[in-house]
Amino acid sequence: MFLIGSSFATPQLAIQSASQTIVESGVDGATRSVNRVLGGIISYARWPGERPAAARTLCLVGDPRLTDRIAPAVAGGPTIGVRRMSAAGVTSDCDIIFLGRMPTADRQRLIAWVRGRSVLTITDDDPGCSFGAMFCLVGRTGSVSFSTNLDSIGRGTLRVDPRVLKIGSDGGAR
Repeated sequence: MFLIGSSFATPQLAIQSASQTIVESGVDGATRSVNRVLGGIISYARWPGERPAAARTLCLVGDPRLTDRIAPAVAGGPTIGVRRMSAAGVTSDCDIIFLGRMPTADRQRLIAWVRGRSVLTITDDDPGCSFGAMFCLVGRTGSVSFSTNLDSIGRGTLRVDPRVLKIGSDGGAR
């Protein structure tokens, strides 16, 4: 089991922190933990033709379960802008789609739309990671972890560091 440290001093620590993080005490503890895990996942995704530190747009669709204040930060990496939108409003400007609770038909349409595109998909509404998102966050008492959907990752054009994939399948919610 991997636990988070207080900083992202080395790439290995950043990978470990993406797998599971302890929820800090206090009002914003869960929010900080979710955003830390998101930042770790995003930091190990590579978009085709990516420029170093290129800004990314995260499109938030539906109602997140773990926190409604999605604001990931990537240490030493790109700025991540967050936009809330409806499932019908998702455009090619979205580099990352975060899927919260939503009707099944909307989720299926978005997952189908993403296939073959350079879009990272993350959800907190599918603990088994079986509905098509690439990464699935799972909140447990005192921690946040993630699992991966290798089929979904393989269908996309993004490249994800294999160490994150291994941690997601070993240390995730399965």
